[in-house]
Amino acid sequence: MSERSERLGSHHGSILRRISGLVCIALAAAACSDAQGQPAPAPVAAPAPVAAAPVAPPLDAPSPGNDYVPAEFKAGASRWKDTGVYLDGQPIAFLTFGELPITLKPTWVKDKVSANKRYGTNDPGWRWSYQRYYKFNDYLKALGIDPKTVKAIHVYGPKMTDSIVATGRDLMSRAGDQFLFRFGGMVGGKAISQMAEGFGNGKTPDKISAVMIYVKKDAPTLIRNQGFVLHGKPVEGVPYYGEPVRGGVRVYLDDRLATIIKRQDLDPKRGAVAADGSVQFGLRAFLTDHGVDTSKVVEGWVIREDRRKEKLSAAELATITFSAGAQAKGVVTLGEHKLVANVIALHTRPIAATELPEILPDEE
Repeated sequence: MSERSERLGSHHGSILRRISGLVCIALAAAACSDAQGQPAPAPVAAPAPVAAAPVAPPLDAPSPGNDYVPAEFKAGASRWKDTGVYLDGQPIAFLTFGELPITLKPTWVKDKVSANKRYGTNDPGWRWSYQRYYKFNDYLKALGIDPKTVKAIHVYGPKMTDSIVATGRDLMSRAGDQFLFRFGGMVGGKAISQMAEGFGNGKTPDKISAVMIYVKKDAPTLIRNQGFVLHGKPVEGVPYYGEPVRGGVRVYLDDRLATIIKRQDLDPKRGAVAADGSVQFGLRAFLTDHGVDTSKVVEGWVIREDRRKEKLSAAELATITFSAGAQAKGVVTLGEHKLVANVIALHTRPIAATELPEILPDEE
């Protein structure tokens, strides 16, 4: 081969090597392209995972599937969930069927109720029955309040502006004898008021949120479209008291509220750990610590679900213990039999069986 041929072969080989290199680069670029022919982004190393800082739930925050809502999470109308009765700003009772004074007797009002209409008959499809009502005047007397001494009684509705305002004179009038209340479930549920047309300020709320009675202190004034005002200042809670009382297990002494057991107020140092791990508190010691004189108490009643269930003797009350677990919602368990109580009623006289509320078949 001549020198010239060797130079041409070398030149052609160089060209082929350059073309081959360009083809490789093009193929690599094509492999890195996306389906739309766009260059794929250069890979970036994924950041190391960062563990999220644990967030502690608020104390006693509501948990999923639990309808219990602590007081600190409540707002608006829910603050009046428990229908309290206040005398000059102090709680003296709660208006539920199970907490009615033992001496309070119903007023039976004739009422039409639906009835089965038999086939082929002229049955009217209704029958006469009797509805259980209670007179407010009788209720006041059962609480130890003479209606003649009342300056004013305010029965709050769902809205403050819908509240009933009546004076002692109104109570003592003929219409005052028709100022009544009943319960939505007949022997349970929310209290509902009923009155003669034109009684008091003429308001007729569909249910009762609270009852305020004024004997010695000045009563607030209800301002139309505004609410109650006391001494020139708006009132949002209970006059002379503050936030309405909610929750807990109420303890009554002769039909008047004596104290309330609230789990968050119990001092574990005052209790003793039982075999099952629960903290037990002496009921009598608790009552004494809260200013309740039990020296004349002869019996007590365990109330739950608006019914008087078990009777406790004075000897049992002297030694019985109670516990209030973290999951308890408005109940305590009493004694070795773990009696569940929503309310405890203490009496300084024996209660006869005939004095207990009689539940009619229609009311079950």
